[in-house]
Amino acid sequence: MEVAPNAEPPVARIMDFGKFIYEQAKKEREARKAQKQIEVKEIQLRPKTNEHHTQFKVKSARGWLEEGNKVKVRIRFRGREITYPEVAIEQLEEIANELSDVAAVEQPPQLDGRTMLMILAPKKKK
Repeated sequence: MEVAPNAEPPVARIMDFGKFIYEQAKKEREARKAQKQIEVKEIQLRPKTNEHHTQFKVKSARGWLEEGNKVKVRIRFRGREITYPEVAIEQLEEIANELSDVAAVEQPPQLDGRTMLMILAPKKKK
């Protein structure tokens, strides 16, 4: 097995190849365990959602952001609501302002079919 091919002269070592593969797989498993999985949670609203329900969902989003998860805010349009996307943009900006102390906007509001999406990521802790 060649250990350091760039060295002068190249360094090689005699070893069991099966054992080498096993050790590499073991290192990869340990590295995967050490990684932190970031979940993407989602809250869904409509343009006509009232203030109480919006605040309720924003409160749960705040908890998820404090845990370190990303939050996807989705506003679904039904029927002719799609003709007033500015209502949804205003609503999403309001949510972003309320969560500005714990979150940063990763993806600004954008229309995707009959839904408008915005993704919030937790701010780095100092």
